[in-house]
Order: sequence, then C-alpha cells, then structure tokens
Amino acid sequence: KLFTVLLASSCLAVSAFGPTASKTRTSSSPALVSGLRKTGTADSSVLFRDASVTRGGAVPGWAAYNDALDKSPLPTKALTSLFGWALGDLLAQIFITGGAFDMKRFITLSIFGLIYHGPSGHFFYNWLDSKIEGTGGKDVFMKVAIDQVLWCPIFMTVFFTYLGLVNGDSLATIGTKIKTDLLTACQGSWKVWPFVHAINFKFISTKH
Repeated sequence: KLFTVLLASSCLAVSAFGPTASKTRTSSSPALVSGLRKTGTADSSVLFRDASVTRGGAVPGWAAYNDALDKSPLPTKALTSLFGWALGDLLAQIFITGGAFDMKRFITLSIFGLIYHGPSGHFFYNWLDSKIEGTGGKDVFMKVAIDQVLWCPIFMTVFFTYLGLVNGDSLATIGTKIKTDLLTACQGSWKVWPFVHAINFKFISTKH
C-alpha cells in the first residue's frame, strides 16, 4: 500500500510550504493484474511479473527489496517513505514552487516520512486489511471510506502538528492551524484519493 500513497508527499509539501497544488501502478498487460492480492511471501509477488527475475521487464533489485519487506517490514517501509517524501519534495520544489531550494523543508518532510508516514502506514493498512480481507466492491468501498473518513483526518492532524513543532509554533497556533485548514486538506484528499485507493485496495497486496 505504501507505494501508492507516497505521491501524496509532493501534494502535502506544496500545500504546507508553497502555492496550492496538489501509488498507482499501470501495466501494459492485463495478465499482470490478475492475482495481485495473493498472499504469501513478498518474493512471490506478481506486481512486476516474476519477482525472482531482474531482467526482461522485472525491476532490478526488486527481489532484494521484497526480501527486506519480509524480514524487516517496518524499517524497510520507513526508509521507503523517507525516500518517497524526499523525492516528492525535491520534484515539488523544482517544478512547482521554484525559487531557491529550501533545505530545511526538504529535511523536515523527509524525516516525517521516516518517523511517521512509513511506520503508521505499515500498521494502519495491515490492520485494515486484517479486519476487511475481501477485495469485492463492498469490501473495497468500506476500506476506502475508513481510510478517508477516519485515517485521513488523523494523518493530516499529525502532519500539521509536526510542522508546527518543527517551526517552533505554540500549541495554540498549531490548534488554530488544524481548525482552520484540516477540513480543506481532507476535502482535497477526497477529490483524488478515493479513486486511487479503490485501485490500491482491489489489486495491490498488503505488504506492498
């Protein structure tokens, strides 16, 4: 689930630090889609065809990454999230906000990915898939609803709090920021992420 969520880093970076702007994989072959929700060890994943092959369409290092997911899922996802948030903010600063590169912002968001986004996503999505195991229309709808109605406000609240603490804001200022911007942030999420997560919950295995 983590890969499909990482793109949100650039959206949050821009909304928090700059002008307003705001992990779905595509496949060239329908055959690659079937069975994506299969359980088992990560190195048997069909996300990129045969995960044991690193040529002819498979991603180099994919098997090693899957092995790390199996052996140390929490630190692996934390580091993956750090990379995703770092890349997201780098691209946002280059192509959206422009101007001088803001190193403090870059480090701040990267650390957030490492210490909160990756670990919390690991536990939340594992919990959600354990409670609602199916991939039918009703099950996917329930997962998306829980993700957006319950998890999204919690995530945004933690994000605003983290930014406020890093910037040295008072708790009162942070509280005002949350009251003022939380609904707007969630509404922005609701315009895009229900569709993304519907595909995510339908086809992508939990560990990914």
